[in-house]
Amino acid sequence: MHLPRTGAADDGQASVELVALLPLVGVLVALLWQALLAGETVWLSGSAARAAARAAAVGGDPVAAARAVLPPRLERGLRVRQESDGAVVLMLRVPVALGHGTLGPVTARARFEAQR
Repeated sequence: MHLPRTGAADDGQASVELVALLPLVGVLVALLWQALLAGETVWLSGSAARAAARAAAVGGDPVAAARAVLPPRLERGLRVRQESDGAVVLMLRVPVALGHGTLGPVTARARFEAQR
């Protein structure tokens, strides 16, 4: 006995829908990755600013201390400035997830009393 095929017009429909959604999934993954990179940059800028402020408080090199905390990919564009009140202001550039370049700056400030 031969049963008639039902839904023959729908064959492959799920595959077509999946292929149509793949670019959207790719864009969402790229945006998520970029958000993670931006969050990591903000987090590490605070850590590097605190390390630089500690180094400045004991008479060390704040730039070297900041670089010691950062991964190499974030060292490009690093700016460290000491202010008159003893604070250290650190600026990092947020790297782009795909390609080369940066998005924008992240600034962090930290201060420790000078150690004698």
